[in-house]
Amino acid sequence: MIERIESGIPGLDELIDGGFVKNSVNLIAGQTGTAKTIFCCQYLLHGLRNGEKGLYVSLEESPEEILKDISVFGWDKEFREYIKKGNLIFVAEFPTSFRELTDVTVDLIRRLGAQRFVLDSLSVATMGWEMGRLDLGKMRRELFEFISALKKENVTSLLIVEIPEAEKKISRFGFEEFVADGIIILYYLEYAVGGFSRSLSIRKMRRTAHATDIYPFEITKEGIVVKNVEKR
Repeated sequence: MIERIESGIPGLDELIDGGFVKNSVNLIAGQTGTAKTIFCCQYLLHGLRNGEKGLYVSLEESPEEILKDISVFGWDKEFREYIKKGNLIFVAEFPTSFRELTDVTVDLIRRLGAQRFVLDSLSVATMGWEMGRLDLGKMRRELFEFISALKKENVTSLLIVEIPEAEKKISRFGFEEFVADGIIILYYLEYAVGGFSRSLSIRKMRRTAHATDIYPFEITKEGIVVKNVEKR
């Protein structure tokens, strides 16, 4: 039996056989403003509320800025309490390679005993590190090594990926999606049934009989809620 980790997103687990596969690495992809950060913070918070330790590594924004963004839900106060209790590490890091990112991340996971991990974002990492030389083969190998290292630490991971505006591809270089176990794409103004302005689709989920349509979601005062989910 495949062990699952609840997403913490009401309505989503029904679409992915009960949750993310434990110890998997999943991309949360979307253009600017599609609620990727909210999604990932909600995932971490659900785990924290259920006794699971979490790690959030930002490669761009400061933790304070992200906490301000989620203060509309009141989550910032909860996150600060979990940080004080030693159940959550919420940090900004500025590594210069996947190998350095791997070392930093693995060290933090082990130090905390984290069970849930969020990287914000994979796009920022590859955007900076490819400058000067573009060795896609090496980058793909190092990304694979990073993902393999995460799996060895028994942590279930979400990696945020920014989809460039007006582009159809999921990731910056086109190989990121092939090494990940799952991909959830968040949309804005791509209408699903009922005319909702936000929606999501599960593009890929290994070892999972996942739903394949586009499903609407709303951002409520409690966070993201997937709507109109058919019973499967």
